[in-house]
Amino acid sequence: MKDLIIETLYKIIKVPYEYFFKTKAKAWNLTIEDYMKNDTNSLGYQLGSFLLNHNYSIQEKLEEHDVYHVLTNTGITVLNEIEMQFYLLGNGKRSPFVFIVISTGIVFYPYEYKKFYTAFKKGKQAHQFYHLDFSKVLHMPLTEVQYIFNIKN
Repeated sequence: MKDLIIETLYKIIKVPYEYFFKTKAKAWNLTIEDYMKNDTNSLGYQLGSFLLNHNYSIQEKLEEHDVYHVLTNTGITVLNEIEMQFYLLGNGKRSPFVFIVISTGIVFYPYEYKKFYTAFKKGKQAHQFYHLDFSKVLHMPLTEVQYIFNIKN
């Protein structure tokens, strides 16, 4: 039931969030097929695989969100999403979405605090990457990008 409430909140805030906070963001204008044209161990290919494996489509102007999942090897459950936002908070990301997600995580999952704190510390240990234009490095090997930014899974 908690997950359903959080998923519903996400659907409600997604459109106003994009409208108010992603107005300057530019869509990558790439398709999943474009991602899959990269080498199999590249960030782009792994991103395409992630989207296909979970039957997701590309969310224009929000493409980097799925890149975060791939880079941090984070799953897709509500709890995984909350952990990833704690990771990004530790990495320096400050956005309304991050604060909304971590707030709901604290309220709905108070017994998961240790997991959240661990994710936060991992994000702090990684070199800041949340602000990068990942469309420029889709061709690079995923492990190389993770190594450069000290992203530990």
